[in-house]
Amino acid sequence: KQRVGEDLNIVQFTMSSWLSKVVFSIQMGGQLLLEAVGSEIDAILEPVLSRAVIKRGRSSQIIRIGGEEVDYDPKFQLYLQSKLPNPHYRPEISAQCTIINFIVTLEGLEDQILAMVVNVEKPELEQQKQELVRRQNEFKMTLLQLEDDLLTQLSAADPSTILDNMPLIEGLEKTKQTSAEISEQVRIAIETEEKINLSREMYRSVAAEGAMLFFVIIQLCIIEHMYQYSLDSFVRFLFKAIDKAEQSHDMAERTSALNRSIRMVIFRWVNRGLFERHKLIFCSMLTFRLFSLGQLPEEFNPSFFSFLMRGPLKTDVENPISEWLPNVAWFGVQKLIELEGFEMFAQNMEKEAPNRFKDWFNEMAPEESKLPLDWKRLDLPGSTFQKLLVLRCLRPDRMASALGDWIRVTLPNGRDFMDCDGSSSFFSILSNSFEDSTSVTPICFILSAGADPVKEVEALGRKLIGLQANVNYHNIAMGQGQDVVAMAKLDLGHKDGHWVMLQNIHLMPRWCIELEKKLDSFAAEGSHLTFRVFLSADPSKGIPIGILERSIKLTNEPPQGLVANLRRAFALFNKEDFEERDQKVKAILFGLCHFHALMLERRKFGPLGYNMMYPFSAGDLR
Repeated sequence: KQRVGEDLNIVQFTMSSWLSKVVFSIQMGGQLLLEAVGSEIDAILEPVLSRAVIKRGRSSQIIRIGGEEVDYDPKFQLYLQSKLPNPHYRPEISAQCTIINFIVTLEGLEDQILAMVVNVEKPELEQQKQELVRRQNEFKMTLLQLEDDLLTQLSAADPSTILDNMPLIEGLEKTKQTSAEISEQVRIAIETEEKINLSREMYRSVAAEGAMLFFVIIQLCIIEHMYQYSLDSFVRFLFKAIDKAEQSHDMAERTSALNRSIRMVIFRWVNRGLFERHKLIFCSMLTFRLFSLGQLPEEFNPSFFSFLMRGPLKTDVENPISEWLPNVAWFGVQKLIELEGFEMFAQNMEKEAPNRFKDWFNEMAPEESKLPLDWKRLDLPGSTFQKLLVLRCLRPDRMASALGDWIRVTLPNGRDFMDCDGSSSFFSILSNSFEDSTSVTPICFILSAGADPVKEVEALGRKLIGLQANVNYHNIAMGQGQDVVAMAKLDLGHKDGHWVMLQNIHLMPRWCIELEKKLDSFAAEGSHLTFRVFLSADPSKGIPIGILERSIKLTNEPPQGLVANLRRAFALFNKEDFEERDQKVKAILFGLCHFHALMLERRKFGPLGYNMMYPFSAGDLR
């Protein structure tokens, strides 16, 4: 866009007139940008991509598109742009196009974050660094210019009189002297740069932490399309974490505080937008990544980790204790004994203590009990990961609970991560997230059964802006014919600083493309400071990645576990108001919260709990 300017035609497949614009650009020799391309490219573009041009006469060229012959101008250029993080195209597409991957690398991002952190912590260092880079580039350009001038003078000189050519000799001496001076300046600059780099490297661990976190969160879209995160959004929360970190004059303490703050702030930002069933996965991804980098107390063993992930089986053996142990568990044990340190495990189970292993196997929560014989050592610090391998074989139904317990103990401040926002009400979470929003950063509610964020949004609006429906707050339920209304309210809110709530945008996937463009134009123009956009949608691949990446995502689901649900229920009541009640009312409130938590937990039993999945919400408790 910067190179071509206003002459660049921009279209998307979702536009009704996209093909006519492509044809027009081909005929006029224009430059065309096709945005938001998916993993599949419309077959109608195949002749264009394969350059299937037919010559007519001496100078005329045509190409067939959509069954019609179109004049082809050789000046025509086509650019395809995709927002997919890792698209896979057919081999013929890869051969026909020049593919450029603009995805940042881990090393590149680490260097970028290092520059950002140093610029905040030690701005003078980063300024010196940038100035040195600029000067070194100038030195290189000057040396190249001197070399070119020298070669020009030598090539123009008369070979027969070159020794008597005083201007040439003086020029050579001057060039030599200038070159020596520049070389000395380059040497000094290199020494200075080394000193600056030494100071900057003290923040390398912080940069590595940030880069690691970003590459963890961008993998979440594999689990759910709605989990999209842009680098710009990540950087905003990175700076927030730097500001929140504890101050210290000791460099080691400061970098440690920065690492803790960045990890927690980024985790909380992402975790609030995940469904409950995916939160353990995210926490595990983070923990396993730190584990593989050697940043946890236990030693990382690739063979152990591979076993936990794959759960291999050896099925060509008989199960000698089949009266109490399922065959699939025994098959897993036969692969487990191939790992170092587990060679005697099967023999211990079969011959030396079968009854004790049976008792352990039949425990309601075996992850909380010690294994028989010498295997109780797996509960000692430094060996707890190995106990997960045993549970993977014998009691895979308890893996989620065991993995959560392991993270709580192993990950620094692991309990804070596993119980993140567990005792906070949705209103308090929304209030905190609102502080991170801006006029160009929407808040997107990813809906689940029974979730209705409208009441919380309106309550927040009454608290912050004196919300009045259809005055400074506009709530539109998207559906047929509502796109025009929504655009009008967005323009009004953008101009006057109103709040706009767009519900169920997943019902209008084509219009979402227009919504993304509208938000882009607002960001370019600059909106009223109090303008806010709230979106709600069911999980859908029809929602553009651009909207999801720029949004702060929130979910509103009951947490997992009776205690967590009880805490969340209590958080719905004002603490001061609760304390003012008499003892009987307090007892009634506790009973209601406990009953509500029980009803939510009962749902995990499926048809054994209820004949259908009832969406017990906070509104029911109120």
